[in-house]
Amino acid sequence: MIGNIIEVLGNRVRVNLAIDITGQNNFLGVHVIFEDNDKKIVGEIVFLDKKECHINIVGEIVGDKFISGINDRPAFKSKVRIITMPELEIILGKQEKTKDKTFFGLSTVYKNYKINVDTNSFFSNHFAIFGNSGSGKSCTFAKIIQSVFDNSENPPIKSRFIIFDAYGEYIKAFSHINTINSKLSTKVITTDIKDTNNELLQIPVWLLDIDDIALLLNADRVEQLPIIEKALKLAPIFKSENEEIIQLKNDIIARALIDIVRSGKESTIIRDQLVAVLSTYFTKDLNLNSEIHQPGYVRTFKQCLQIDAMGKMADIEIVVSFLNSFINDTFKIPDPDGSVVYNLVDLKSALDFALISEGILKSEKIFDYANVLSVRLNSLANSEYGKYFQISDKMSKEEYISYLFLNKENRLAQILDVNINYVDDRLGKVIAKIISRMVFNVLVKSPIRGANPIHIVIEEAHRYVQEDNDLKLLGYNIFDRITKEGRKYGTILGLITQRPSELTDTSVSQCANFIILKIQHPKDLEYVANMVPNISQEGINQVKNLPAGTSLAFGSAFPLSINIKFPLASPEPLSNNSDIVKIWYSN
Repeated sequence: MIGNIIEVLGNRVRVNLAIDITGQNNFLGVHVIFEDNDKKIVGEIVFLDKKECHINIVGEIVGDKFISGINDRPAFKSKVRIITMPELEIILGKQEKTKDKTFFGLSTVYKNYKINVDTNSFFSNHFAIFGNSGSGKSCTFAKIIQSVFDNSENPPIKSRFIIFDAYGEYIKAFSHINTINSKLSTKVITTDIKDTNNELLQIPVWLLDIDDIALLLNADRVEQLPIIEKALKLAPIFKSENEEIIQLKNDIIARALIDIVRSGKESTIIRDQLVAVLSTYFTKDLNLNSEIHQPGYVRTFKQCLQIDAMGKMADIEIVVSFLNSFINDTFKIPDPDGSVVYNLVDLKSALDFALISEGILKSEKIFDYANVLSVRLNSLANSEYGKYFQISDKMSKEEYISYLFLNKENRLAQILDVNINYVDDRLGKVIAKIISRMVFNVLVKSPIRGANPIHIVIEEAHRYVQEDNDLKLLGYNIFDRITKEGRKYGTILGLITQRPSELTDTSVSQCANFIILKIQHPKDLEYVANMVPNISQEGINQVKNLPAGTSLAFGSAFPLSINIKFPLASPEPLSNNSDIVKIWYSN
């Protein structure tokens, strides 16, 4: 017995010490039991001096189970004692590691006490790792994943992790897992076009939809979406050559040309625009050399565009009649189904035609917001970034996700490291969003809900999971949608960041588990205090002074908040500081 209760105020209990703590181990953070007959209320010592201690109530032991939360307060007659090892194991788990547990690290309060976390409770929910630069975030995450794969006899062969690696620092940390078990492997997809050792990132353009292209082209107006939608419908049509598609092409091109004729502009402008369109968009039936038959003579379409001395196009009615012969009101442009392969150049051609058909030639207002899409797409297609969109192997979205995880031996890789270190932040964000969105949509449509989970982990998450224009433009942010809906379908999000205050509120509020390393920025501390459930002011004060690699962990996988010292990852991620002395003073 360590003392007697002298005050119970809310969830805090003041105890008058009956023992001399001079020379004793530090009792801060140690758990105590308020025992009254068969009732065992659990508390944590949060303040201590020579005369008294303050204890926060954290839960209750009922039989062989720990119930977190404040259900009752101790009576003044309760015996106050230090928790025993069997009782501690009821709360923090047993020391023996089983296949349904993952070793995280050691308790900083109880010497050499192993923290083995329930694998389901942690990995079936979204999680977040917060901490300043240098606090050990990368090493902590690497160690957790290494612990998942450390069982050579029964490894998690069907696990799938996608890591958006902002600096390429995790490649080294996970390169060894095939030595644990030959069925395990890590696959690296790189954005470094000069890297000959790893596979270059490839995204199939024909599998992207309106939202993906809007993100890719940095669209910022809702009016741009119908143009993108039309371009995506036209791209597979312009790429196909069967007879039925040719008739549909004729109809689409003819309608655009008739709009130009009826624009009311000068004849020379109309002629030049008709020639420009048919020089790029044509079929075997409808082109500049198509023959137009009139009684007594035959002329080409281009010849019918001649302008007389009065500045008029004399054969304009003949041209319109010819174009009307291709119009079929029963035709409907089909929605793309991903069955036709095309690339950025093909999409650029379709987009330019969509701009014409949407009236870009008739309105400067439309031109201002619409033509920028063409400029951006052309810039992307002709830049080094365009090399990420050159894949031409026909596949579905489901097959693409499977392809991402196939290693060189054509077997499942459990860890996919997407190294986005070689692109700017904007494209890095778009890549993460496109792939994450495709993963989410594929898993939503899976016949058996949640049967094939995929964990998406985003390093430097504050750069990608932001309050941006998506909500206004598309009506949602994909990372917010995943955190709200993804868990039940098996799309689990992990966020690693040094600036939690820059994340979206929704993404943080939906995380069930938190590992918080040292944080000092007042704005981030305040954000964590406001956004993270069940964290006390004592907890906030702790995280300001945590040593590197030590965290405050809490959430659904942790019966109560606990300080964990994570061992160094082996191998470590490439996140260490430069050795300045060694570099400066080397010969």
